[in-house]
Amino acid sequence: MCEDDHTGIGRRAVFLTGAAAALTLGSVSFAAAADRDGRETRTVRGTLPPGAPDFVYVPVDVPAGVREIKVAYTYDRPAVPAGTAGNALDIGIFDERGTDLGGQGFRGWSGGARTEFFLRADDATPGYLPGPVREGTWHIALGPYTVAPQGLSYEITVTLTYGEPGEALRPVYPPERAKGRGRAWYRGDCHLHSWYSDGRRTPAEIAALARAAGLDFINSSEHNTHSAHAHWADAAGDDLLVLLGEEVTTRNGHVVALGTDPGTFVDWRYRARDNRFGRFARQIRRAGGLVVPAHPHATCIGCNWKFGFGEADAVEVWNGPWTPDDEVALADWDGMLVASVREGRDWIPAMGSSDAHRDPDVVGRPQTVVLADDLTRRAIQDGIRAGRSYIAESAAVTLDFTASGGRGGHAGIGGRLEVDRDTPVTVRLSVTGAPRCTVRFVTDQGVLHTSAPLPVSGAGTVEWRTTASYAAYVRAELRHETAVGPLPGALAAFTNPIFLGRR
Repeated sequence: MCEDDHTGIGRRAVFLTGAAAALTLGSVSFAAAADRDGRETRTVRGTLPPGAPDFVYVPVDVPAGVREIKVAYTYDRPAVPAGTAGNALDIGIFDERGTDLGGQGFRGWSGGARTEFFLRADDATPGYLPGPVREGTWHIALGPYTVAPQGLSYEITVTLTYGEPGEALRPVYPPERAKGRGRAWYRGDCHLHSWYSDGRRTPAEIAALARAAGLDFINSSEHNTHSAHAHWADAAGDDLLVLLGEEVTTRNGHVVALGTDPGTFVDWRYRARDNRFGRFARQIRRAGGLVVPAHPHATCIGCNWKFGFGEADAVEVWNGPWTPDDEVALADWDGMLVASVREGRDWIPAMGSSDAHRDPDVVGRPQTVVLADDLTRRAIQDGIRAGRSYIAESAAVTLDFTASGGRGGHAGIGGRLEVDRDTPVTVRLSVTGAPRCTVRFVTDQGVLHTSAPLPVSGAGTVEWRTTASYAAYVRAELRHETAVGPLPGALAAFTNPIFLGRR
């Protein structure tokens, strides 16, 4: 075993310009293998100071004849004062094709979920892409997520195993169509994590939970890696459509790439100030996916959305169990609806997903219920993009929300009822599965109607009359009873709006 030291990195670092602050340390070198069946190890140590760049690259010079590369790392976690961030160090790797933003060199990322990983032609640690270990300079990517005031001391051990490479795997992806019911309402959860990033469940376990939750479709959305794409085929079936994507986890917010082409990788190494997000939003759409900012008001470090919504196809307003940050996201989204009416521009539909990682996270709580022409990738995406959807806490809750008026005019969720400004309009919501919940009709003027609680059976119908001059849109909220106080209860369901009036 040989050792190197990266302490005092300021003297050895090469600062990189471009997408985000980064530096490259001195190389870790291996001699050409004389014994092709042998193994060789190098260990490097160093310390990153507070304010370290977002990404630190450790070059590894890989000789020819390597069968497997394995990386293990540790770092210190000193005590810090209350309210001060401690050390957290993410890790991944790029191969000999380099670390260029959006380039071809990406081979895997585990964030802080694992302390070691390996890659070879026929296998790799979850989160990493199997494939040959080719000669050239590879780069271990470190992401100092937070650094304590004392600094972050790390140790990395790289082991190369020499020998003949195994046979490369040919990926098999899930089909883009399941057995649907024609034009119907389909239930899905588009933000889920397996053990291919920081989740604890296998794809098979997630699929079983999705079926038990009454879901028709799900979306693979691992943090900063597409390595799970080739592991969903066996979990899909005629009764479950599996879309492929990624949760692009930047330091300034997360975005779900929903339903991209198989094998699509979307880079995450930039901040809002770098003006790079538009490039990757366009990449998601070119790959057939939707751009969905996730949990935009979440309080975790790096989770709050700072890229704006100009590139969004939808926005995840409800993430997991209903919490105050979801309430803020709902209010913010409603403000965007008001602005779209005022400025005469397109509106952004809302979604909800579980973001489930492990027990006791509930797959399908909440879920997005989409009116689609069939159970296919394109049809589901078209329904989401058009806002023909509502969000429910479980499959027990069903909604039928319509507006009617004028000469037989009728519109559903995401649609528009074309009526004159003063024509009477009847808004009608039918509900099942929501005992003692209260219905609220929300418009661009605020909450204009609140019902009495539904009966304990959970079923009921609420009607309200208005005009387009009084309400430019109407959306419905279904809320649980509150124990005390004037605040509204947690959501059981809510709809995208129906717009009223002439365009």
